[in-house]
Amino acid sequence: MDALEIARWQFGITTVYHFMMVPLTMGLGLVVAVIQTLWYRTGKAEYLRMTKFWGKLFLINFIMGVATGIVQEFQFGMAWSEYSRFVGDVFGAPLAMEALLAFFVESTFLGLWIFGWKQLKRGVHLACLWIAVIGSAFSAYFIIVANSWMQHPVGVQMINGRPVMTDAWAVFTNNTALVAVPHTLFGALAVAGAFLLGIAWYHLWRRRHDGIDTVGADGKVIPGEAAAIPGRDRADHAVWIRSLRIGAVVAMISFAGTAVTGDLQGKLMFEQQPMKMAAAEAACHDGTGFSVLSVGNLGSKNCDDIVAVIEVPGILSFLAKGDFTTEVKGVNSLLDDYKSKYGATLPDNPIYGDRAGQDIQYVPVMEVTYWGFRMMIGFGGLAALAALVALWLTRNGTVPASRGLMRLAVFGILAPFGANAAGWIFTEMGRQPFVVAPNPDPSGIDQVFMFTAAAVSPAVSAGEILTSLVVLTAVYAVLLVVEVRLLVKYIRGGVVSAMPELAHAAAGKDNVPPGDGTPGKPGAGDDVLAFAY
Repeated sequence: MDALEIARWQFGITTVYHFMMVPLTMGLGLVVAVIQTLWYRTGKAEYLRMTKFWGKLFLINFIMGVATGIVQEFQFGMAWSEYSRFVGDVFGAPLAMEALLAFFVESTFLGLWIFGWKQLKRGVHLACLWIAVIGSAFSAYFIIVANSWMQHPVGVQMINGRPVMTDAWAVFTNNTALVAVPHTLFGALAVAGAFLLGIAWYHLWRRRHDGIDTVGADGKVIPGEAAAIPGRDRADHAVWIRSLRIGAVVAMISFAGTAVTGDLQGKLMFEQQPMKMAAAEAACHDGTGFSVLSVGNLGSKNCDDIVAVIEVPGILSFLAKGDFTTEVKGVNSLLDDYKSKYGATLPDNPIYGDRAGQDIQYVPVMEVTYWGFRMMIGFGGLAALAALVALWLTRNGTVPASRGLMRLAVFGILAPFGANAAGWIFTEMGRQPFVVAPNPDPSGIDQVFMFTAAAVSPAVSAGEILTSLVVLTAVYAVLLVVEVRLLVKYIRGGVVSAMPELAHAAAGKDNVPPGDGTPGKPGAGDDVLAFAY
């Protein structure tokens, strides 16, 4: 067993799982804030119902994200102590600001929003949610600043073998971060859009399946009511059709945003990490052609084993340089450059342990970079196409009666999750063999880099890391079951699951009338705790 490989698996599993929560929290939080703003401005009951229903799901996911994110910080010191020592002076500022400023603001004002439905004025209550959402965006910014420094180190000097921050402004305005932040936020909105679309489609389908909504001779929906089912009234239909169409629009806009920011990010990567992008395109030789499909021997370390089956001339040059003629260096040419700059073998240094003197594999796992890049784009495009089709199919106010289409819509929720995960896996694994990639800019600081082989904790054995890997994976699996069961429970319950006062009203309990969020309204206090818990 190799402690380095096990530590990488552990970090990959826990980080990818945690990041499943992050985009939904950021994207859904912003959507809920917009919906509550619509309720604040219009006073329409359906917007209040939408706010509470989607807000309930947002809270479940937020809390699970906090629980799974705590482990990430401990992993740095547990399995990656040498890495922590190396980047500590740089990471101290952005990570401290994320925890002490952004997350503190986010969690504090989210608490005020949760428990302030009747205690705060509507405008103040709405402002609390907006502040929490803005706090989550700043939280993402500070974390991406730290990650972007690993991709493109700036603003430091090497002192006694460690980078020391000398220009905080350069670190916080790293061009890698300034492009990655909007790309990540648009990716989060894509997740939220598909989430709204899939769940709303399910509920509209249920209303048709149960005979509540019908379709007239003109093909337009006739919303109905089911007196025996709490909350299944005409306002309920408005909740789901508006949620679906909002989700579809958000999904389409976010795909356009990710495409534009992704193009900018790709051009930066060609400059800052050319090997990563060459591997992503399976570009073994210098040229201009973009590989639509390449095949090769699975697991082969020899780039020459790869054959381009379908290739479009000029597109690779456009992705890298913005024109169709500039030749882009391929893997084989870059391999010689990397070896001449950073050595062909790991240095004879105690920090590398038994790995000292081994050949350095500068070419990342090409199966991961190549297909990860395409899965990221493919899943994102698929979600956007599905959103466009959904807008067309629901133009008459409801969804088709097909159970198969309903299932496709629900499973379609996973597409932008897959795009986000594939994008991060490509970004991080494509940086190998560096945990801190060198800055190739002639005006940069090329000596600031760290091989992943030097980052692992030397005092932690493979068996100890394997034990923590098994334990953490098991705990995360349990948390996954908890999250999915909670989400499914409240999704199936519909708006009533977040507004039990609707069920009380349907049962004729006049002592608990439906609450509309009005401060101090008598008899509507119980729904706050029901919403929170």
